Amino acid sequence: MDVDPDKAPYYELGPDAVIDAVESLGLVCDGRLLALNSYENRVYQVGLEEGAPLVAKFYRPGRWSDAQILEEHAFALELAAAEVPMVPPMVLDEHTLHHSGGFRFALFERRGGHAPELDQRETRLWLGRFMGRIHAVGRSRPFAHRPALTPERFGRDSLADIQSGHWLPPHLETAFTTLGEDLMAAVDAAWSRAGDFRSLRLHGDCHVGNILWRDGPSFVDLDDCQSGPAVQDLWMFLSGDSDEMGAQMKDLVEGYREFADFDLRELQLIEALRALRMLHHAAWLARRWEDPAFPIAFPWFGEPRYWENLVLGLREQLARLQEPAIELPMV
Repeated sequence: MDVDPDKAPYYELGPDAVIDAVESLGLVCDGRLLALNSYENRVYQVGLEEGAPLVAKFYRPGRWSDAQILEEHAFALELAAAEVPMVPPMVLDEHTLHHSGGFRFALFERRGGHAPELDQRETRLWLGRFMGRIHAVGRSRPFAHRPALTPERFGRDSLADIQSGHWLPPHLETAFTTLGEDLMAAVDAAWSRAGDFRSLRLHGDCHVGNILWRDGPSFVDLDDCQSGPAVQDLWMFLSGDSDEMGAQMKDLVEGYREFADFDLRELQLIEALRALRMLHHAAWLARRWEDPAFPIAFPWFGEPRYWENLVLGLREQLARLQEPAIELPMV
């Protein structure tokens, strides 16, 4: 009997199931499996009798539809065809998305590398150039099935899921509710200041953990690709105070503009996007708590101290949203 791919439980995805899935595509595994660091999906390095090991990604049931996953794959292949160093899914039997035992999965070439050194100006210029190339492709057409990064989806929906799940300690419930309202008002104001920026297809989760550096970058993991402002794929490379972030952003934008236009009004969104990411991360943990892997990996999530620190962090973020946006230093 076929298993609904939106309901197949991950606990049934054991080593035999992984090997059976890979070998269903005509490959022969040598029995070597290495679980790679991933919580949202299940990802394994799989050894083969012939050739280099591959990476097998098993998609979390119920998260994305087939159409949304295929749109991710099509974007990755489009980038690779444009000679952007993206690791796309392998095309086997004319398909990139496969099914086995009720699970959706895809195979990828294994690519090595280390995190980029963001304190180096040349690295920032290089990353800016490649993000410009990614976005030049991303602007060419819209997503039809993938969602958009909006204050509603990342902010208000996250707040609702946290509050409805009764995660907050009683002494924080009122403070969190009021803070959430104030924070979303500030986020909406930042969105308004940014004006009618152009939404485009993004990597969506472009941090150093999704970049493999070896004589330059290779981008991986389009699992969170979505539509949104270009600055979403740049701000996570920033750190430090406003002056330091301004100098870093100047390098990223300088490289970016070699291949695509960048609307400086989007600098108004950086702290708003940081606030939305904080809310979305807390809601993500709440939504995934029934997965046995999450209480083991994040045991502090249910403790009052976590929520006290989150409230403190969000208050600090609200204060940042009241300050002027970062400015790029003059040449």
